[in-house]
Amino acid sequence: MDYNITAIDGGICAAAGFKAAGVHAGFRKNKQKLDLALIVADDVCSAAGVYTTNKVFAAPVGVTRAHLANGKARAVICNSGNANTCNTDGYDKANASCDMLAKALGIDADDIIVASTGVIGVPLPIEPIERGIPMLIDALDYGIEASNNAACAIMTTDTKKKEYAYELTVGGKTVHLGGICKGSGMIRPNMATMLCFITTDAAISSEMLQSALSEVIKDTFNMVSVDGDTSTNDMVTVMASGKAGNAQITADGEDFKAFKAGLAAICKRLAMSIASDGEGATKLLECRVRNFTDKDGARTLAKSVISSSLVKTAMFGADANWGRILCALGYAGVDIDTDKIDVKFKSSAGEILVCENGRGVDFSEEIAKSILVRRHLTIDVDMKSGDTDATAWGCDLSYEYVRINGDYRS
Repeated sequence: MDYNITAIDGGICAAAGFKAAGVHAGFRKNKQKLDLALIVADDVCSAAGVYTTNKVFAAPVGVTRAHLANGKARAVICNSGNANTCNTDGYDKANASCDMLAKALGIDADDIIVASTGVIGVPLPIEPIERGIPMLIDALDYGIEASNNAACAIMTTDTKKKEYAYELTVGGKTVHLGGICKGSGMIRPNMATMLCFITTDAAISSEMLQSALSEVIKDTFNMVSVDGDTSTNDMVTVMASGKAGNAQITADGEDFKAFKAGLAAICKRLAMSIASDGEGATKLLECRVRNFTDKDGARTLAKSVISSSLVKTAMFGADANWGRILCALGYAGVDIDTDKIDVKFKSSAGEILVCENGRGVDFSEEIAKSILVRRHLTIDVDMKSGDTDATAWGCDLSYEYVRINGDYRS
């Protein structure tokens, strides 16, 4: 169904009732880099979150998970440059950050989402938080510049800010969704992908918001892989202000389906932006597994291909080595009929069939290379075994990835 989903400007401030800010507080040596972000709602919101599956997780993840247990939140504070992970005083520092912000804003500390990103195992200095909170509050604004600053302040090895917004019709009212995220390395499926903060002015209960987020995650953020490493800090959170004026969504139905479609649109766009900006990436890779027997299997197969280091290096070199794709399908742990698989490479330069029914076909290496040198590549896999599809996103694996991660702490 068409829900009139349209891309708009404004980022996290596109949704009514949200202000944002980003400042340089001192986590980073470079004073030109913003490193502390704040999002504040006018009122307490319905809220939902999904978190990293890594058993080693950051203190802010634990604190935020506890704070969102009641499905309510009003603010987000996030620093870059330090992960606050594997530190004996990590929880103390995360809670202290919430307490200081709560006092400054006159809100409840339990209504604060706290997040950190950066180097693991280095104690989080509290002084930049103390110094930065008054600066953030002074800079709070509803405008697009404020959203831009918040988006920049959460970046680590990202080369570009990731900020999008959409509007759509829900229950006869115009609803807005905005989002910012960070993620470039240590990116792997199963909700261990990045930090992402989404706002919406839809009226929706926390239970239905959590249901929508948990479902949408499966086909968006959980379908991204840059390097196969599951991070310790990552989360996706959503706050809903209810200021759009739609009848509150409290159960499944057309309004819920519409909202979920809008949430899926912004999550997909943000997920693709992470894959495109993978550390050292020169290409965005998209693997579409089509016509399989079941959804879970199709997802697993697509993720297996996009996560393969050999596939990623072949795409970096514009090498039409389709055997690596079949190899990745074969070890995915899914029951497949290898004698039915077709593989095509596609880009803005055209498309080419390289494998049919699990066997190689004659094709022009020259034409294949002209397709594979483009910035956005699609690996199209037709399983010819059913009617279910899934798509995963990733990037190539370049020399630059090794350089970036070889001196990450320097």
